[in-house]
Amino acid sequence: MTQLNERYHIENYIDTFALGHYARVLSANDLDTGETVAFKVMRPEHVQADGDAKWEFRAFGNEAEILDTLKASPHVVKLRDCGYVSTIAEAPASGDIESFGDDISGFVSQMTTYASAGWRPYLALENLPRTENLFYAMKPAQQGSRRRLPSEEAITLALQFANLLAMAHAQNIVYLDHKLEHVYWDGVTLKVIDFNSSKQLGAGNQSAEFTRDVHNLCVGILYSLFTGMSPQKTALRPQAGGMDTVENRYSDVDTLDFMMEPSLSQSMQALLQRGARQEIATVQDFVSQLQRVASLHGRDFQATDTTSASRQARDNLRKGLALLREGEENIRTARDLFRDSLILDNITPDLEDELRRLVKAVNEVVNNRVIP
Repeated sequence: MTQLNERYHIENYIDTFALGHYARVLSANDLDTGETVAFKVMRPEHVQADGDAKWEFRAFGNEAEILDTLKASPHVVKLRDCGYVSTIAEAPASGDIESFGDDISGFVSQMTTYASAGWRPYLALENLPRTENLFYAMKPAQQGSRRRLPSEEAITLALQFANLLAMAHAQNIVYLDHKLEHVYWDGVTLKVIDFNSSKQLGAGNQSAEFTRDVHNLCVGILYSLFTGMSPQKTALRPQAGGMDTVENRYSDVDTLDFMMEPSLSQSMQALLQRGARQEIATVQDFVSQLQRVASLHGRDFQATDTTSASRQARDNLRKGLALLREGEENIRTARDLFRDSLILDNITPDLEDELRRLVKAVNEVVNNRVIP
């Protein structure tokens, strides 16, 4: 039997900004590969005294299977390893581990055995930077303020998410658990995490499930990206987990409020409203309508007509956004240098006061930045 600390060095929690129902997630060093991974382990309160593998336990098998099915997508977080740990400590640091690597079927087939023994399932996943998580990035530090993605980036993200859903729906998989906490964005490429509440559908007509998946995308993610607001008409905050919650989270949202973001293009508002009313039946219909909206923002598609002036304006817009992202990163780096200097021993009060002044001024810039 392998010891956990011979395979992984478990480090700090990385889920504190948006806690999940099923699991805790910690940064860990994979001692076999040297890679830093996100170590996702079932919460200890879901271990059953009678050894039954309840649905929170089985959700890990469901997620591993779905991640394996969708592994060809560049927008799906990568699964590195799966298995079970013997320790009941929420943050496992010792005890036994049984790693199944990429043997998903073996991992799933042994669930009852390990549940009966009181072990907990884990997944080792690609570790994505917290600063790229959109809930973390878009939630303002100042009360009463909000952030939104530039429409150029939000359209790109929407097209990428639609491509992911098209692949999933072709495999009879619906994502369902649409919320900002699950979306990572670096300005170019989308990554989606947490497929434990997603569903692998059986045979038969599943059109209503696919329509609801498009609805949840429009309401749960895209509305917030384009407006900086929650569809529940509250400040952005973590969405609750759990299967029943996922199924019903947006069931009563059939209209969206754009009063706080009237500058958003009317065509995009209309598209999202159709999604909220469940008037977009398939992800293919959504892509077709999104492409027509995107053409008004300077993009070219086969069935659309974009002017040369719009193309030039979009090229300039993209170059400007790239410069802004680079500039914002440099500003954060400068702030970190000032902060690091503040903790040095024996600096003079004069220098300390100046560093604090600069940190405060930089924070004001960061809190009012253009791009989340």
